[in-house]
Amino acid sequence: MNIYIMGISVEKRSEFGPKVQEVLTKHGDQIIARFGIHDSQNGSGFITLNVRGEQKFMEELAEELSAIPTVKVKYMNLK
Repeated sequence: MNIYIMGISVEKRSEFGPKVQEVLTKHGDQIIARFGIHDSQNGSGFITLNVRGEQKFMEELAEELSAIPTVKVKYMNLK
C-alpha cells in the first residue's frame, strides 16, 4: 500500500464543507491523519490528509471530492 498526501480546498466552506466531511467520513478507515484550517475572512477551508491506499482509490476519492461544487483536490504519492 502507498501513502499519499492530499490537499483539499473548499470555497464557501459553510455551504459545501458538510458534504466534504461526509465523503471523508465514508473513507475514514484509509485516512491516517487530517489537518484542517479555515479562512474566516473569505469563508474558505483547507484540508490536508495523509491517506493509505492504491492509485485507483486516490483517483476515485479525488473525483468524488471534486464533484462537490467549489472543491479543488490535488494529491501526490510519497514513494
